[in-house]
Amino acid sequence: MADANDQQRRYREFVDLLPLTLALAGLPHSEPGRYYNEEQIETRMFAIRHAHKAARSLARELVQK
Repeated sequence: MADANDQQRRYREFVDLLPLTLALAGLPHSEPGRYYNEEQIETRMFAIRHAHKAARSLARELVQK
């Protein structure tokens, strides 16, 4: 039960930080009718992962002060 609660808490944290994460990542939207290739998707995933880490760090820093 604790694992399920922890997973739910982490998911909620992720969703709450998503707007900040995407803003920090600064990724452009795709043009209508154009799709990203596998390499472009991997590059965008890398940017989002690092932006999420920064967003989490910022949120924790601000909450602790």
